[in-house]
Amino acid sequence: MEQAALAAVNEVSLWSLFMQAGIVVKLVMLGLLSASVWTWAIVIDKVITFRKTRRQLDNFEQVFWSGQSLEELYRSLSERPAAGMSAIFVAAMREWKKSFERGARSPIGLQMRIDRAMDVTLSRESEYLEGRLGSLATIGSAAPFVGLFGTVVGIMTSFQSIAGSKTTNLAVVAPGIAEALLATAIGLVAAIPAVIAYNKLSGDAGKLTSRMEGFADEFSAILSRQIDEKLQSSRQAAQ
Repeated sequence: MEQAALAAVNEVSLWSLFMQAGIVVKLVMLGLLSASVWTWAIVIDKVITFRKTRRQLDNFEQVFWSGQSLEELYRSLSERPAAGMSAIFVAAMREWKKSFERGARSPIGLQMRIDRAMDVTLSRESEYLEGRLGSLATIGSAAPFVGLFGTVVGIMTSFQSIAGSKTTNLAVVAPGIAEALLATAIGLVAAIPAVIAYNKLSGDAGKLTSRMEGFADEFSAILSRQIDEKLQSSRQAAQ
């Protein structure tokens, strides 16, 4: 009996626990492992994306505030795909040029159209930054309960083994309890990084969005002054 118990204990490894688990517990473990892999894939992708976005924002701000004319900057940026502040700037300038080409006379209407164009672009950029972060929130909140479900099934299997063998020997009970606890552990391994990553990445996305919102407000004020100056010049020329 002691040799059998020792052999059972020696077989209690992560792989052996997985292989000995029932089909339901195996599916739970595989699902949680897949969720963990998906979590880290999102984290790596977002870290790279946010780093690239910060670099783009820094470069654009440096060029924008360098004194280069808005027309020259618009021509250079409109020739290639824009993102972040560049996309907001191009959207505003495109609306500006279209409106004046059509003979815009109402400064209020023109300002509203420019602000709306920037808001739409800002919303699109914000959605891009926050994309797939909802998956991290879902994994972080659901993974522990999925692991708990596997735990419950594993414990039920252990009780069935006790009933079938009519003994409470540790060698009989331990594998089932261990596989049940393994399901819980995998659930936590999937949930904890997801929760931490969601909080961190959501904060980073919010900071980047705030930077773009700040630029949109500043650029809106700049265009508002230029609209007033241009319309005033037009009225003086008409007189």
